[in-house]
Amino acid sequence: MKTILITGCSSGFGLETAKCFLDRDWKVVATMRKPREDVLPRSEHLRVLALDVTDPESIRQAVEAAGPIDALVNNAGFGAASPFEATPMATVREVFETNTFGTMAVTQAVLPQFRQRMAGVVVNVTSSVTLKSIPLIAAYTASKAAVNAFTEVLALELEQFGVHVRLVLPGRSPETRFADNAHSRVYGLDHEAYADLVKSVFAGFAAPGPVTHAQDVAEAVWRAVNDPSSPMRLPAGADAVSLADG
Repeated sequence: MKTILITGCSSGFGLETAKCFLDRDWKVVATMRKPREDVLPRSEHLRVLALDVTDPESIRQAVEAAGPIDALVNNAGFGAASPFEATPMATVREVFETNTFGTMAVTQAVLPQFRQRMAGVVVNVTSSVTLKSIPLIAAYTASKAAVNAFTEVLALELEQFGVHVRLVLPGRSPETRFADNAHSRVYGLDHEAYADLVKSVFAGFAAPGPVTHAQDVAEAVWRAVNDPSSPMRLPAGADAVSLADG
């Protein structure tokens, strides 16, 4: 039985991906900053570990406690919504610390065992906003675009060791806490110079149309992990697929 470690499993994409792999007879190491076993079904194949991807010691402890794994899914992340002019640089750094540097740090901690075993899969979950930009989320978009570039280079480096590296790009989802997290880091939405733009963007967020469901992302991650012939970039959700095809 194979083992997968997934970051950011307290809700949304990470939670659904953990359930997906449990249902399909994988051992799952579900990590989150504040462990909550009640969000996942009871299973002898499930372990819930504390992991703050911005804390090197937390990463070390979690990877050590997890033991040998066959796949890593870097899913932990959050957003911030504001005109960039009004975004504190401290918030920009916070976004990059989690979304970009956190992904890199966890990956780096796991790579030695993959390289030594000449096997393993790394899946990085980014966003379809890297396919089509949206105003007010400049820092978030940049943090995810950096992970895209990182992933593509990492794939070239690890190919010689039989380690596969993939990207999953979800679209807009009503089933995640992205909006809640972004709203806690909102600045300048009442800035007079950006009032019309803010109104237009938020109207777009609320407009009906194709969206991404958590199950879409879980299925894309499943394919990325289990299908060696899958493409490097896997859009997840009807809206993301439409952007990728366009």
